[in-house]
Amino acid sequence: MATTRPLCVALAQVMNDVDIDAICATAAERGADIVVFPEMFSNGYCRFDPESEESRLTWIDAAVPTEGAYVERFRHAARSNGLAVVATFLERGPSKPFNSAVLIDRTGQIILHQRKRHICFFDVPEEACAAGESSSVAKLTTEAGDVAVGILICMDREFPDPTSDLVRGGAEIVLVPNSCRLLDHEAVGDVRVAGVRALAFQSVVGAAVANYPLPKDDGRSFAVDPLGRVVAMGGTEQELVIAHFDLEAIKALQRKEWFRRVR
Repeated sequence: MATTRPLCVALAQVMNDVDIDAICATAAERGADIVVFPEMFSNGYCRFDPESEESRLTWIDAAVPTEGAYVERFRHAARSNGLAVVATFLERGPSKPFNSAVLIDRTGQIILHQRKRHICFFDVPEEACAAGESSSVAKLTTEAGDVAVGILICMDREFPDPTSDLVRGGAEIVLVPNSCRLLDHEAVGDVRVAGVRALAFQSVVGAAVANYPLPKDDGRSFAVDPLGRVVAMGGTEQELVIAHFDLEAIKALQRKEWFRRVR
């Protein structure tokens, strides 16, 4: 499919008590091809009391299956609104849950299933999770053209191996469900934004990060082009942050800067 316009990505900078259908409908009305929700949206990336086994078990018991009612809500929203959706959730596992995301195409089919590889094993709640083992890329068909999409979940963006796997898989756009302070961290400031900018430049990909608003995190959902330039950034409150990517320009730059993608 030939590219006729830029790819439009909506970053759902919202809390998990919103109406998913309404968010997706609004994103579609604003021309979005893809809408991305923040990390572990099924429970709002909530914590449990590390001193309470009951609290820990209750948190784990809230994990949901990939083929279940929770994910089906996003699949229905994708079908109803004709756009792709990145849904995130605490995924039920055989022994421990996973911090997971799925890419759902505009027909409601799951075309990519990603588990967070670099979990925050040193703190609650992710010390109760199992880590994913691999990263892959899916070809997504949109009105803007076909695009190779990969997913990095929050801290995965800070390690080279998941990104290298996506580059080897031919990724053109990397979508990042996130939950942490991005711009206003008391200790490290905006280093996470700088890291994504460097990742995009070093790998010649577009990247888009969806974060929770205040008071949970600091919002500032953002997108960068393959030269590492910030092309969109939200504020701190709930909103849909809209970013555009020129797919033909990304493909051309990947051909020109091919040496950055040798892994």
